[in-house]
Amino acid sequence: MNFDCIPREDLHGILCHMPKAELHIHIEGSLEPELIFELATRNRIQLPYPTIDELRSAYAFTDLQSFLDIYYAGAGVLQKEADFFDMTWAYLNRAKAENVVHAEIFFDPQTHTARGIPFETVINGLDRAIRRSREELGLSASLILCFLRHLSEEDAFAALEDALPFRDKFIGVGLDSSERGNPPEKFAGVFARCRELGLRRVAHAGEEGSAEYISHSLDLLKAERIDHGVHCLDDPKLVARLVQQRIPLTVCPLSNVKLCVFPNLSAHNIGKLLAAGIAATINSDDPAYFGGYLNENYTATFAALPELGAKEAYQLARNSFEASFVDESTKEGWIRELDEFFTHYEGK
Repeated sequence: MNFDCIPREDLHGILCHMPKAELHIHIEGSLEPELIFELATRNRIQLPYPTIDELRSAYAFTDLQSFLDIYYAGAGVLQKEADFFDMTWAYLNRAKAENVVHAEIFFDPQTHTARGIPFETVINGLDRAIRRSREELGLSASLILCFLRHLSEEDAFAALEDALPFRDKFIGVGLDSSERGNPPEKFAGVFARCRELGLRRVAHAGEEGSAEYISHSLDLLKAERIDHGVHCLDDPKLVARLVQQRIPLTVCPLSNVKLCVFPNLSAHNIGKLLAAGIAATINSDDPAYFGGYLNENYTATFAALPELGAKEAYQLARNSFEASFVDESTKEGWIRELDEFFTHYEGK
């Protein structure tokens, strides 16, 4: 495919309209302030912020922990199955409008069960929205249960036991929350059990943590994908491994800037990751808090990094399909759609 013949002025439209998958989206992080207030009213919860604007103005984070503090507070408005459905349905409609054809959605059950919300309430609301999206939107989506790494492995095992009666409603497990001081090895036992159960495995690593956290996630957790992973470039041997083993990274540019991993998008290393041959993807992480859903992450990143063009847009979208946890024939179908999309632009 001749990407050089695609003019740069077409790039914004390409990024917005090309088919793509999203592999790193925390569903609780898609909870917009307007819906937080709506659910608070519905569930008679008093928020510490009197207006939507004041809540949104509180989204000034200095690091991951300052974000997590307000993130967990916002999740407190989720009380009933209908709340989890409404939150997920809102995200899926947004994803459909942005030409996402497949989403693998993270959820944090411990955030809710710790507040006395039954696991069944959480997953049934999420699953109902996903099933409706398949039927009404033609959008494929799956759930990945994330363990909170600031809690104990014992708590993670308890969350897994809660989840097993609903094994048909999620495809894998992940590891999120505060990276500093919570190394991957803390959860080696529960991830070994998940592997025995045939669950897919991903882990946040190398966002605020070091490149070593990425290596340990691969070695000790047997992670199949690394969420974030931007510090991998600190270790050339790790880079070579990621390339050779084709281990994907689910990178979240706007999140990285909002949480001060990079000072601005112009300093982001997504271009270097791609140039090194790493199977990097672009994702939105917690879009309600970080100022952009998937298309905003693409367009803002490409605007800030002039070395990124049509070739990189195609590679990122293709990587997102190849890195997804679906069967090979489904991936091939999506890649054919992507090829046809770019062939149209190539022939203009």
